[in-house]
Amino acid sequence: MRKSFLAAAAVGLSLTLAACGSGSSTSTPSATGDATTSAAATTSSAPAAAGSLTVWADETRIDAFKTLGETFSAETGVALDVVQKPSADIKNDFIAQVPTGEGPDLIVTAHDATGDLVKNGVVSPVELGDKAEAFGDVALRAVSLEGQVYGVPYAVENIGLVRNNALVQDTPATFDELIAQGKGVSGAEFPIVIQQGENGDPYHLYPLQTSFGAPVFKSDANGDYTAELGMAGPEGEAFAQYLKKLADEGVLSASIGGDQAKQAFLDGKSPYIITGPWWTGEFVDAGLDISVLPVPSAGGQPAAPFVGVQAVFLSSKSENQLLAQQFLDFMGTKETQDTLFEMGGRMPALNESADAVSDEILAGFGEAGAEGQPMPAIPEMGAVWQYWGGAEVSILTGKAEPVAAWQTLVTNLEAAFQA
Repeated sequence: MRKSFLAAAAVGLSLTLAACGSGSSTSTPSATGDATTSAAATTSSAPAAAGSLTVWADETRIDAFKTLGETFSAETGVALDVVQKPSADIKNDFIAQVPTGEGPDLIVTAHDATGDLVKNGVVSPVELGDKAEAFGDVALRAVSLEGQVYGVPYAVENIGLVRNNALVQDTPATFDELIAQGKGVSGAEFPIVIQQGENGDPYHLYPLQTSFGAPVFKSDANGDYTAELGMAGPEGEAFAQYLKKLADEGVLSASIGGDQAKQAFLDGKSPYIITGPWWTGEFVDAGLDISVLPVPSAGGQPAAPFVGVQAVFLSSKSENQLLAQQFLDFMGTKETQDTLFEMGGRMPALNESADAVSDEILAGFGEAGAEGQPMPAIPEMGAVWQYWGGAEVSILTGKAEPVAAWQTLVTNLEAAFQA
């Protein structure tokens, strides 16, 4: 199924993506046009109308994809009808509509939908061939399942350690040393703030958990997640005991949710916060001098945050497979990934674009995610969050003994997987 790829005439990178689910593999022409040519100039020599594609995007990406649609149409003559769908509905509506023939040709969504999309047969795999190495490894793993690639990734995000440089200038190598340092900062109420809340927040604690060698799921030889829990056993139990230690020391609290954590950092009450790029703009606007760093290890192994990837997926029932392949090829160019970075402020999935990012804060998140793990996209992940957060809160609040709470979590999850 692997095939060679034609270089795009002016942008130098093409991903002639073949939809494997259509029963045939056909190469399609690359999008043309100079990467430095303005949309207006390109329009003047745009090819004749060649058809149309419907794309669903949520409220946070609609503007960017409408802009891309104008450029794509100018270069190819293919119109892009970008339809806004609520982020909470896009996956389920797509799964419901594709079998009826009423769904779009393509959707833009987070990679953790991959498992459900594949399970329901609503997306076609795409073949990246030799150009797969043009993408970051984590980004590519995120949109892959059982050896198949199901989407073209374009943006990557993860959490990291954000430091207030007015309070501390050097960060220790271990999390325990960081806590000791933070406790010694004059005027600080917290050595670090990590949002939790009454329902818990395993996402923001995950770098600490993985540093104990307790990933949520185990992986196979290909790097794909299996349904076997990786956080069962002594490694996960050691992390549970560490949570209790942090709670006893006042480092972690279920009473500190996202808003409280953000405000504490803004007010200079803590030298550190574990968060993502969604808040750093507010920190900078407030006049804070910040740096973004990898989360130090608590358990001796690398602290690996979850990595989220945004991607474009192709409907298995699209009647416009060839045109859709053209758009997927377009999504893999440096020009397109640069545009999405400029409009969305997230690290590009394409290595060439990511390497060109000069913003120190975003580059810091890239470094913080270098050891990251894709958010599991297997169907079993849907059962994990509620039990996981509840178990961690029970430990933080002292309602349950750490090891017992963690063992109950594992038992509940394994039962849920069998249901």
